Amino acid sequence: MSIGRLPDHEQRILDDLERDLRRDRALTRRLRTLQRRRASWPSRLAAWRPRPLTVAALLAVAVGLMVTGISTSHPAVIWAFALVWPLTLFAVFRLLCRWTEP
Repeated sequence: MSIGRLPDHEQRILDDLERDLRRDRALTRRLRTLQRRRASWPSRLAAWRPRPLTVAALLAVAVGLMVTGISTSHPAVIWAFALVWPLTLFAVFRLLCRWTEP
């Protein structure tokens, strides 16, 4: 594969293509407004880097709900604890991973 200049006929073809693309207003508009697609929620969740204060707050809420659920046996409190606890464990895990990274 040569890295020199293109032959004249290939250069003309390339110039024609570039001229046609410059004339395409719809393509220009789409390229101008092109935005990066938002990442899906699993990849955003995997990239979440919780702060220590956030983890402490989640732990406090989880422990408070656990104590309240044990003492009252109210189903709504138990379900609230069941929803908060996995998030808390995940946040603790992510924080510990961040702290132990080299």
